[in-house]
Amino acid sequence: MPNLHSSTPSPQPERARAKGASPMQPRWLRMYDDFITKNAHQVSQIESTLRSLTYIIPGRFRDAEIASESIHSGVQLLSLYHDTLLRRAVALSKLPLPSFSRVPPSPHSRYTRFWALRSALYRRVAYVLQIVSYVELLCEMAAKRRGERMRWHVVVLLEAIKAVCKLLLLRITKSRPVVTPVLPEREPLPEEPPEEGEEAEFGVWEEEDDEDRNGVAAASANGHTTHAHANGAVGHDASSYKVRPQLGPNGEWTMPRTGMSLPSLPAPGDTSGYLLARVLTADDIKPATKLLNRLQGSAQAAEILHILAPLVFAVALARSKDKRRAWTPWLLGVGVELAARQLRDRGLRTTPLEREEWSRRGWAMGWWVMRGAFYENVTKGVVAGVRGRMPRLLAGILEDYEYLWENYYFSTSS
Repeated sequence: MPNLHSSTPSPQPERARAKGASPMQPRWLRMYDDFITKNAHQVSQIESTLRSLTYIIPGRFRDAEIASESIHSGVQLLSLYHDTLLRRAVALSKLPLPSFSRVPPSPHSRYTRFWALRSALYRRVAYVLQIVSYVELLCEMAAKRRGERMRWHVVVLLEAIKAVCKLLLLRITKSRPVVTPVLPEREPLPEEPPEEGEEAEFGVWEEEDDEDRNGVAAASANGHTTHAHANGAVGHDASSYKVRPQLGPNGEWTMPRTGMSLPSLPAPGDTSGYLLARVLTADDIKPATKLLNRLQGSAQAAEILHILAPLVFAVALARSKDKRRAWTPWLLGVGVELAARQLRDRGLRTTPLEREEWSRRGWAMGWWVMRGAFYENVTKGVVAGVRGRMPRLLAGILEDYEYLWENYYFSTSS
């Protein structure tokens, strides 16, 4: 039983623990963490702007692709750090928010958050996999400067690291499919309720009834508004006035005392949709481990083949003499991927998260038309024909990206 008479800890360590900061953390880093936590929306906009720059830099000057990819990788790694900070801030938040005031997390967020919190090994392996996927193209560009042999050694090594990480995640999650991304996506921070002393600052005074409103208007006309209130001429004291907080951007109303927010009322013709959007389904209350079914037999073999397909393609391409036109590496890679899809158990696609993951994998197979011999012999001519019919500005941007597709393996990696 805890000791109720223990001494109260000093406020400084308590503040550090609340923010998730380490005592050995530099002051500038703590200030940076506080800034990111308090300005989550602005940070997301800045990250999006920086990513947009990477789409227009290729081909603008010498070594532009390395500069562009360096910015992109740096922004992605910084976003990964920001995600960690914001998840920690949401977990430590003690705001009294009711269930209807926040958007329910997606099945992907619930599943990945569960494993990241439950297993430290899952969390470490997932971070390694995420970091490798962010820097793989930059590593290939740097290795290519030291020769083609070094480049393909790096490509095979990175694909092997990714395959090992995914196999470890498959084992940690007890033979459940590996979702993409393997870490929970960023969630918006809840807004803190205003302090009690600040309620009047964010609200407007509102009279209780029409009789009070008429009395205040008459007193104002005689120039004695302040004295009328002070002497009780209106018939009510200051407690008869209440604070009406202003409505939020989406029309929600915030309660001044508790800080809880009530959603806006639906349109007259959209009542059914409004209510259905707030109905809990079976997947909303299902345990996180039940969001994906466990794989057995041919389904587990299909998942392993799906994980190994990029590694098989990279090894075959590295050993090929004519890497641009040889069909063997491309056929091996596509063959392993198609075998994985044929072996998968269709009965396991019963949950929304499983259907979402398999749909994503189906769209990702479209990248095979941009790889190896298929691109060199088929897609390249189609792209050239489309580029010839485009305006000069768009054709120039497409031509810059063609250079990446033709010369770098990870530029078309899914």
